[in-house]
Amino acid sequence: MALSALNYNWNFGNRLNVNGNNWNDNDDGHAFGIALLQGLFTKMKNYKDIYQNIYSMKNLILAWKKARKGKTKKDYVIEFEENLAYNLKILHDELKNQTYKPKPLKVFILRDPKTRKISKSDFRDRIVHHALCNIIEPIFDKTFIYDNCANRKSKGNLFAIKRFEKFKRKVSRNGKTNGWFNNNQIKGFCLKADIKHYFQNINHDILLTILKSRIKDEKTIWLVKQILFNSQGVTERERERREPIY
Repeated sequence: MALSALNYNWNFGNRLNVNGNNWNDNDDGHAFGIALLQGLFTKMKNYKDIYQNIYSMKNLILAWKKARKGKTKKDYVIEFEENLAYNLKILHDELKNQTYKPKPLKVFILRDPKTRKISKSDFRDRIVHHALCNIIEPIFDKTFIYDNCANRKSKGNLFAIKRFEKFKRKVSRNGKTNGWFNNNQIKGFCLKADIKHYFQNINHDILLTILKSRIKDEKTIWLVKQILFNSQGVTERERERREPIY
C-alpha cells in the first residue's frame, strides 16, 4: 500500500442533530458527525452491516490520526509510524478476518495527588478503539442528555461552565418569594459526586444489552467484546470458550 493513500482531505462540517426534543433550549443543538460516513446512519434503521466501515482504511487512518494527537514524540508512536502503511494494513486485515486480539493492558500507579491505578492500552489497540468509536459514537451520542459533558465533542469545560451559568440564572429568575424577588431567600442546590471505581464496576452484560438494542451487527458486537474481555483480563482460553467468532 503506497503512503500516498494516507493523504485524505477530511471534512468535519457534517453534523447530526442531538436531542431534538430540547433543541429550543440548546446553545448549539448539534454534534459533529463523521464525514466519511455521511448519510449512513439516516438510511439504516437497525444499524446493520456497519462492521466493514470500522475496518475500512479510511476509518483506520482517521483513527490513527486521533490516537497520535499530542503524542507524536512518544517512542511507541514513532515505532508504529516507521512502517505506517504496513502496520495499518495488518490491522485492517486482522479486523476484517476477525483474528484481531488486543494486547494485555499495561498497569501503572499514578498520583495526582490521589493514588490511582491506570490501565494503558497498546497504541495499535487505541487505534482500534478510535475506529470503533468513529462509527458507533454518532449512533448513541444523539440519544444522550444534552448537558452530559463526559468526553463529548464540543462539550468541554467552557460548555459546562456556560450551561451552569444558564441554570444559575434560571434559579435567580424563579426565586420569587412572597410575590417579589429577594436574592437572600433564593435556594439552589448543586450536587458534586463521584462513583468509586466506576469503570471497574460497570456491568458489561447490561452494557452489551444496550449496545445490542441499537446495533444489529454481530461482528461489531464481537469487536466490542474483545475490548471488554481484554479490560477484564480474560485469558485467551476463556475468551475462546465464552465468545465464538461469528
